[in-house]
Amino acid sequence: MAPFFAGLDAEAYDRAYSDRALAARMARYFGRHGRRLVVAGLAVIAMAIAGAASPVVVARGVDQLAISQATSGLTGLVLLFLALGLILWGGNWLRRRLTSRTVGDVMLSLRQDAFAAATSHDLSFFAEYPSGKIASRITTDTQEFAQVVVLLADLAEQMVEATILFFVLLSIEPALVPWLLGVMPIFFLTALGFRHLARAVTRRGMRAMANVNGAIKESVSGIMVAKNFRQERRMYGEFAEINRTSYRVNIRRGFVLSLVFPVLNALAGAAIAILVYVGGWNVAAGIITAGAWYLFATSLDRFFFPILNLSAFWSQIQAGLTAAERVFALIDAESRVRQVDPQPVPRLKGEIRFEGVTFEYKAGEGVLRDLDLYVRAGEDLALVGHTGAGKSSIAKLIARFYEFQAGRLTLDGRDIRSLDLRQYRRQLGIVSQSPFLFSGTIAENIRYARPDAGDEEILRLARRVGDGEWLETLPAGLETVVGERGARLSMGQRQLVALLRVLVQRPAIFILDEATASVDPFTESQIQEAVSLILAETTSIVIAHRLWTVRSADRILVLQNGQIIEQGDHPALLAQGGHYAELYNLYFRHQSLEYVESARRLALGEGTSAG
Repeated sequence: MAPFFAGLDAEAYDRAYSDRALAARMARYFGRHGRRLVVAGLAVIAMAIAGAASPVVVARGVDQLAISQATSGLTGLVLLFLALGLILWGGNWLRRRLTSRTVGDVMLSLRQDAFAAATSHDLSFFAEYPSGKIASRITTDTQEFAQVVVLLADLAEQMVEATILFFVLLSIEPALVPWLLGVMPIFFLTALGFRHLARAVTRRGMRAMANVNGAIKESVSGIMVAKNFRQERRMYGEFAEINRTSYRVNIRRGFVLSLVFPVLNALAGAAIAILVYVGGWNVAAGIITAGAWYLFATSLDRFFFPILNLSAFWSQIQAGLTAAERVFALIDAESRVRQVDPQPVPRLKGEIRFEGVTFEYKAGEGVLRDLDLYVRAGEDLALVGHTGAGKSSIAKLIARFYEFQAGRLTLDGRDIRSLDLRQYRRQLGIVSQSPFLFSGTIAENIRYARPDAGDEEILRLARRVGDGEWLETLPAGLETVVGERGARLSMGQRQLVALLRVLVQRPAIFILDEATASVDPFTESQIQEAVSLILAETTSIVIAHRLWTVRSADRILVLQNGQIIEQGDHPALLAQGGHYAELYNLYFRHQSLEYVESARRLALGEGTSAG
């Protein structure tokens, strides 16, 4: 059992909804289209009346033939039967048109709400849950929900028809109704007995499918790495195992759900046989007419058909309910980053203060411990330290991507939790270690931070970097298409575009995680120039990987195990001969001109002696 369901556990934000809660939640979405649903409901009632009247018309014809043996009165019944068929056709066309439009609108709203909920979550949410599984809820699950709504509309029409026919039977021959009612509870109890089991296996099936989607997304995103290390076969094997798990889970799901229809079908066969026998015995005894018996026999199928349909499509119904449950769980998931009072944010000066801040990504795994830090407005602060020292964590807390567990963080003297996040982040410029570019042109990516920026402004900013010489290396200048994730540009060019995207934004606070990727000296100098343009106008937090950054910083913080162990400018820290001096010799010294020159002289000297 364990291997079957490995990796199919519910996400931490998943929750179980009762059928009543799901119905109420769905009703809120459909309630926005009340007028359309009323017309569709009237069409369903008209179809149900026409469908229920059809066997009554045939029954009257049978009675007429049995009594008079004449066919003269059948013409009117045939015309009436034809009219009922036209009503059925017209009502079905109108109902399906309105239902499809309503379901499409509801699915549109549901997807928008799910996407908005996903994008509003903090980064810890995406760090914990694979993006492929989140995408599966927004796309696949909303589609499953839409399909089950259409199916339920069909079943509703059949149930209304059966209800109308029941009252027709009650008025024509009440003696046979108790026999019909006697067998109905058996069907309902049997169908309900499968409900919990069906929901459970359907949940596992959808989680398995989400795992498949997640594996596909991760494989496509990492295909370059896989090819570089020749791991295509391993990637395929991992996907094949996940796919096989999904296959086994869904086979078991299909087996469980396929039991419902045969069981109810067998019960229906036995019930119909008994009821037809009872009806035939009453005709033979002269208790009821042949037409009434025909109407009774036909009604059995009309009664049992919706129930059998309900069982036949039980898997789709459970899939739709489970899909709705998963989508609503995504929408209802609470963000860990909470603003207590989203107040408007004026232009910031950029004064930042950490007061006893403690932060951990996971419970018990502390990253920052009782951190005190003051950053003056306009100061250029460089953060250095080994991997895991807490450099990126400080930047992420300033960006409000994560929630800290204790202490206080203020901007210009105001608690960061009291700021309107949207307005605050408009004044925040961030360039990550691996800058992300969207498909489109360079100009569109630069304008992403400020859609109202004109072409002339963007071109003017681009020319401020190296007098615009970097533009000459591009085939179409600012209109060059960058490709997916900027794949058509070099890493240095991507960094320049990302820096210009921040520069056009004119932020009050700038956060830079310098890339460690090697670039040519020409691009390196242009990146330095672009960074300098931003540093001149902002409070800057730079996670330093380059020597020129730490040399030019107003102050350098040396972090170790989430605490500040040294701080000062570059010459002062080197003179101390402490941890910074060790980091300098390990990470920065080889970038200095003096080191390069000494290495060159050493190489020449070795070459001379060897000769």
